Amino acid sequence: MFWNKKSQKDKLFADVSIEQQNMIGDKWSFAAAEAYKMLRTNLAFSFTEENEGHAKVIGITSSLKGEGKSLTSLNLAYTIAETGKKVLLVECDMRLPTMAKRINLTSQIGLSDLLVGVHSGDEVIQKEILIPKLDILPAGSLPPNPAELLESKRMAYTVDYFSQYYDYVLLDLPPVTVVSDALIVSKLTSGMIVVVRQDYVDKSLLAETMRQLKHAQAKVLGFVMNSAQTAHSPYKKYYKKDYGYEAYANHGKDASNG
Repeated sequence: MFWNKKSQKDKLFADVSIEQQNMIGDKWSFAAAEAYKMLRTNLAFSFTEENEGHAKVIGITSSLKGEGKSLTSLNLAYTIAETGKKVLLVECDMRLPTMAKRINLTSQIGLSDLLVGVHSGDEVIQKEILIPKLDILPAGSLPPNPAELLESKRMAYTVDYFSQYYDYVLLDLPPVTVVSDALIVSKLTSGMIVVVRQDYVDKSLLAETMRQLKHAQAKVLGFVMNSAQTAHSPYKKYYKKDYGYEAYANHGKDASNG
């Protein structure tokens, strides 16, 4: 395709540091591992038996780039797969994808190629990455029209189709205040998680994120605070009256690209 130039793809890939690569899966600290387990537990209690039969489709977004949503998406998927649940992580950020570099995927095809009909699902899904039961669908070739692809009937069909074969489908989405992609896809989800990086995002931007999600009638399940510093422990969680849960994980300042 004319827009799939290797030089363009290399240029637009967000940088992923070695330190960030060491914050994935079994490379976590004890505190981070426990925080993700609590997040997994809280997420499981966010749904009723009415959701049985189809996958729980969870969108993960943030207000700004750099708050750690992609790392959170990957580690949450890993943590759920540890319990034996079948998980598909879909990288829906087709503007600045990072998943391939984070976990050293060699294939450059993915979601965009599936949505335009160039490749099939079997061709673009990376099977059992990092751990059994965890499949990953990377963003793929960089398209000129990501919002249009995400809003297409084919995207809705794709999510519905995969939800029949997985227990969880996690959608790693672009930031809400930057582009409309997350709002578009939110209507396909069972609920949304908002990643918030401490001392990084402005309160007014977070409020705008919540306003836009509310306007899109998205169900916000809760928040994940990244790079959090707490007084008594490097991690904690508590229930929040309006939105369910917040989970805190201390990954350090450089853990939040994406």
